[in-house]
Amino acid sequence: MKPLAVAFMALQFFFVVHAASLSDSINTIRSVGAEGKGNAQAAKAWKEISKADATTLPQILTAMKGVSPLAANWLRAAVDTIASRSKGLPEKELLEFIADHQQDTRARRLAFELIQKTNPKQADQLIPGFINDPSTELRREAVAKVMEEGTRQKDAKQNKPAIKSFRQALNAARDIDQIQTTTTALRQLNEKVDLPSHFGFLMHWNVIGPFDNTERNGFEKIYPPEKSINFGAVYEGKNGKVKWSEFVTADQYGMVDINKAYPGPGDGLKEVTAYAYTEYKASEASEAELRLGCKNAWKIWHNGQLIFGRDEYHRGMRIDQYRLNLNLNKGRNTLLIKLCQNEQTQPWTKEWQFQLRICDSTGTAVHAADRPVTPTSGTDNSKSPSKSPRRPRK
Repeated sequence: MKPLAVAFMALQFFFVVHAASLSDSINTIRSVGAEGKGNAQAAKAWKEISKADATTLPQILTAMKGVSPLAANWLRAAVDTIASRSKGLPEKELLEFIADHQQDTRARRLAFELIQKTNPKQADQLIPGFINDPSTELRREAVAKVMEEGTRQKDAKQNKPAIKSFRQALNAARDIDQIQTTTTALRQLNEKVDLPSHFGFLMHWNVIGPFDNTERNGFEKIYPPEKSINFGAVYEGKNGKVKWSEFVTADQYGMVDINKAYPGPGDGLKEVTAYAYTEYKASEASEAELRLGCKNAWKIWHNGQLIFGRDEYHRGMRIDQYRLNLNLNKGRNTLLIKLCQNEQTQPWTKEWQFQLRICDSTGTAVHAADRPVTPTSGTDNSKSPSKSPRRPRK
């Protein structure tokens, strides 16, 4: 065999082995669990991945889809390390990755940041196209540019163009600071802003509780509302008989504060469980997202089927904190939420609340077919103990 052919075969063998080694290392990191299981192996795998050249960046970014936060951190660190020592990046492939909405939103943002560092002009040209991107991580800068234009127009007394710009920014905004800024600007321009309707927060509920959650056992315990919804029933609760009652929130961000329904010492009961139930009438069958903000342990059922739950307390709370996919039936859909409060007594642990909305994959509200006018005042059963529950509206 000729020396050139031998050298070529050896080179091919090297690349095959290297590619297999890289894939194995990536898979090792992808297997890291949410609680850190597999971190020791991931540390070794990270060292191997970090030795790769820049052409492997799209492969590593693709691997971020569907992994735990810890695994994503390992992969991001590898991307940063490779990019920091590379003289050039695969710009064409990175741009294609950013344009692929099926990829992980964090990974697409990371790819954009790489373009920003190496080709700022190209990055600036991309920003306006992110205004309605499914990735909130990418759309923020696009929203900021529209807000800047609205502010310029407002300062120039160009009120109609300013209103149009701020409306566009509000429609696209998902971060609270941008939402608040655009809302304030619009109201200063004498525009009405109905945030609950804009985001599709569900405002009308029926609630029942408190049931027991001593030693955090309530999360797994099956209480009657999980078996059937009977508004006329009376059950044994933690401190006596409990029954369903109507709860309407008028909070701008759809916050349902269970402490208002069941006030306790120090403005909050502890070691308790409650349920909130509502119905949603869909105009047609469709895929949608249920987006939840909650800092307590919770479970959610859609049409009697458990969607997801988290037995975790006081993690923090923000709008769209959790995103759950669901298939809406045409017509009546039911939603039941279980909310647990633990034993901690620090002031920051007393919040017992949630916010819930239904939207599409971009975060645009999907309204119920019979959504009523947004409430201007709320009710709770501590203020109206004799008020009977009724089928909730949205």
